Amino acid sequence: MERLEKQLSFLMEIDRQKEIIRQTYLSDGSRKETDAEHAWHLAMMCMVLSEYANEPIDVPRTIMMLLAHDLVEIDAGDTYAYDTEGNATKRQREEKAAERIYGMLPEEQGNTLRMLWEEFEAMETPEAKFANAMDKIQPVLLTDRAQGKSWREHQVRMSQIMERNARTHEGSEVLWDYIRNVLEKNADAGFIRREDGREVSSPL
Repeated sequence: MERLEKQLSFLMEIDRQKEIIRQTYLSDGSRKETDAEHAWHLAMMCMVLSEYANEPIDVPRTIMMLLAHDLVEIDAGDTYAYDTEGNATKRQREEKAAERIYGMLPEEQGNTLRMLWEEFEAMETPEAKFANAMDKIQPVLLTDRAQGKSWREHQVRMSQIMERNARTHEGSEVLWDYIRNVLEKNADAGFIRREDGREVSSPL
């Protein structure tokens, strides 16, 4: 039963992903989403939107990647996209977390998840590019519905968003074109700070 015990221990450990709070609000702006909710939403987005990938992708593999890639945040925590200091140590913290968390599984299963995480981070395969696009697009869609709440709270600038999304188009040109229009609409509404220094509208 050693194999089963390892698998169950891993499954109970990743329940902690439900406790990791992200900076992105739910679409109604009532509260911030958890890592587990984020992963579920990304998996559903992949299933529904995969037809817009620039290249054909293995959808089940991409969904596995999306479900597994943020498990490292159980140890490393969620690093806000625009936290310069936090992002400087993010890779180191997540490497250590990956070793422990994926290492809880039987070796071949742990190695599979670790490789999926590495693939996501490298962003070289069609699956990883599309998975990364989903990871970048989802917060924009939620924040748009929440009337720019987290952007306004953090006084986010358009240049920050564009820098973070510099490679999003590699996963889907169609979806990136859509997201660019969403961002422009929010900037026009004053929810995102323009580079001309215009202030972001106050949070509700």
